[in-house]
Amino acid sequence: MKAVILENFGDEKNLKYVEDFPIPDIREDEVLVRVKAVALNHLDVWVRMGALAVKPELPHILGSDVSGVVEKVGSLVKNVKVGEEVIVAPGLSCGVCYECQSGRDNLCKDYDILGLKSKGGYAEFVKVPARNVLPKPKSLSFEESASYPLTFLTVWNALVRKGGIKPHSRVLIWAGSSGVGVAGIQIAKLFGAFVIATAGDERKAKMCKDLGADVVINHYEEDVVKKVRGLFKEGVDIVMDHVGEATFWRSVECLKKGGRLVFFGTTTGSKAEIDIRYVFVREIELLGVYMGPRADLFKITELFERGLLKPVVDKVFDLKDAQEAHRYLESSKHFGKVVLKVG
Repeated sequence: MKAVILENFGDEKNLKYVEDFPIPDIREDEVLVRVKAVALNHLDVWVRMGALAVKPELPHILGSDVSGVVEKVGSLVKNVKVGEEVIVAPGLSCGVCYECQSGRDNLCKDYDILGLKSKGGYAEFVKVPARNVLPKPKSLSFEESASYPLTFLTVWNALVRKGGIKPHSRVLIWAGSSGVGVAGIQIAKLFGAFVIATAGDERKAKMCKDLGADVVINHYEEDVVKKVRGLFKEGVDIVMDHVGEATFWRSVECLKKGGRLVFFGTTTGSKAEIDIRYVFVREIELLGVYMGPRADLFKITELFERGLLKPVVDKVFDLKDAQEAHRYLESSKHFGKVVLKVG
């Protein structure tokens, strides 16, 4: 099959397009999906660079967010049939442990993400457990459908499950033009919250406002903490931070007493200094987020089908141009998702 393989860890030049990679063999409880589109995530970059503690065996295939058509099903599979258009839930778990059966599969001790350790969707075919396949929204293209599973699932967990967002909540979202930023603005507005987003230029700021952000702060030119405190002297209820080292403490400073910092991702580094006294005296909650329960993806997909959430695809590249797509993602020029067209 055609695929883009990671031969060695490092820059994007280690991604190689091939046409003779073996098609995966499926087990009786698995599904083989003919990939139509796969979205890029910063996770792809971190895995490619070998920057994570967990490293896959090489050669490896990246890609967590997949949409496509069912090509083959195992003998035990009953929930999906050959020819159906589907999306893939990117979180992989054992399915039988206490956490999995309690609906918290993202806490499974064997948890993996498609394209992290297991081979992902930068290929003509990908195999996944049958429980990881959901019907594709009929109203969306394959490229649009590939744009939302990982980001919206993570943000739903952050804002809804962990953040406890309410209609009266005041929410700060860093880097509103990113994939998770786009998800954050939309989900926060869906719940009726007041949304402050940050962006790096006027074009991105306007697009954040078009998505529903009430206020947009230029995080390169303005003091975000001062600006937030100017809007709300006591601070905001929730801050969603996926930037990491460069913003972590500023996120804490933006919170009101009893506020919640929901965080994931370390784009600018993974070390952060905090004043512990400030945190406990103000009863601030620091809540780590890692993906989210697979079940939430059913509700998120329904919201896309109803038009209450919308995909934001910035640019589509052909599979063979994966190197160029990675360079574009790392340039931070995009607003929303970068997608590879496969089928």
